[in-house]
Amino acid sequence: MEAGIPVMLVEDVQALSPLEQGWERLRGPFASPMQSFAWARACVESFHLGHSLSLVVLGELERPLALAPLIRRGRTRLELIGVNELSEPTDFLYSEPEALDVLARALVRLDAPLQLGRVLTDSPLSGALQRAFQLRGLMVTPGLLSCPFIPLDEGWAEPESKLNAGRRSDLRRMLRRAEKLGPVRCEVLSPTPAELEPLLHAALEVEARSWKGREGTALLRDPSRLSFFQKYASATAERGELRLCFLWIGERLAAMEFAVETGGSFWLLKIGYDEAFASCSPGVLLLVQVIRHAALRGLRTFEFLGGKEHWTQLWTQHEHPTCAIRIYPAGASGVMALGRDAVSVAGRRLKRLVGADE
Repeated sequence: MEAGIPVMLVEDVQALSPLEQGWERLRGPFASPMQSFAWARACVESFHLGHSLSLVVLGELERPLALAPLIRRGRTRLELIGVNELSEPTDFLYSEPEALDVLARALVRLDAPLQLGRVLTDSPLSGALQRAFQLRGLMVTPGLLSCPFIPLDEGWAEPESKLNAGRRSDLRRMLRRAEKLGPVRCEVLSPTPAELEPLLHAALEVEARSWKGREGTALLRDPSRLSFFQKYASATAERGELRLCFLWIGERLAAMEFAVETGGSFWLLKIGYDEAFASCSPGVLLLVQVIRHAALRGLRTFEFLGGKEHWTQLWTQHEHPTCAIRIYPAGASGVMALGRDAVSVAGRRLKRLVGADE
């Protein structure tokens, strides 16, 4: 397969546009949103304009056979686009396993350290890179937090039935408290680009009224991530994939979810609630209705993304294990990167030890 097939390194952001159709063909019908062209482009334009785009493409730009969505951070290190900033798992794209193997061998020739921050543990990528870099470098794959998900079936049309009696009682009590404050209603909207701006602004305002606003981590306090979600919302609204979910109590917006529906799954990317309604847990009340919506739509899975947390464990024990992939080539750049990473790890451990002694 290798003979005569071009391998290109795309470093110009302006050269991304011709890749869109081929990228989406490679992505296939069941891939995650993190593998989409819209996600990658929003990441590049929001986070990586100060770094070098290093997209490795196997085949022609219009009809790629495989591609590695990478950026160069610092002088040499290659990373997956957006993973360091958003912490969601992603992957390379490829038409068949043989194309992935060819792409992995092309990465060997770049002689650059690779830090692929979060990849599903069962991805074929790990095996392809291991074969390619065998005897040519050191590869380590430390485990990371798993991504929780619900495998949906008809029973999830009544999400409350999946909880124990105590949790069902809690839900009823939350709803009664909310109803004392005003009529409760839920919306799952798929806004058009023309409808998007006020709805997205309302969602962001709700998130800023939670603990995230106090701690400065809300999107309205973070220009780079705000830019990403605005660009990504616009692109997914254009494709009909965006879902903005709201819980209203009376005339006030109490909770929101930012999600996309794609690949036969519902992907939850952002949640937030107004702390003024904390006593009735509006985020939980909204989640129940959104899970119901996804099940009634006949979707395959409800993907929580992020990592396993107490509130996700109330709903599911199913998880996608993830790992990091770090490769240090057998050369000067690899040795230097390994040394820097070793010093960084030692520094973090020392800091924890000192903190424990204090």
